[in-house]
Amino acid sequence: MLILTTPNIEGKKIVKYLGLVSGEAILGANIFKDFFAGIRDIVGGRSAAYERELRKAKEIAIDEMKEQARSLGGNAIIGVDLDYETIQVGKSGGMLMVSASGTAVIYEEK
Repeated sequence: MLILTTPNIEGKKIVKYLGLVSGEAILGANIFKDFFAGIRDIVGGRSAAYERELRKAKEIAIDEMKEQARSLGGNAIIGVDLDYETIQVGKSGGMLMVSASGTAVIYEEK
């Protein structure tokens, strides 16, 4: 399935717009990852643990969106937008949220 951020498919004809599809993923960030990520932020390093969690959440959100498009009979999603948020939970923890949305379409594959 094609997943595109553009509003059309270069060189292809979209024959039907099926509507909005979306996917969300909320993952808990481990308290120790939060602690060490904070230390890395202070000394200017990258947080590999957070980067892995963000990639994982993005994949989950996109997979959910693709499943919705497939269930509608779509073979592509155009105009895809990814949003990232952090949700603070208490004083020591947080959640990572990724949402993906776009328009499911059917395009001529010729």
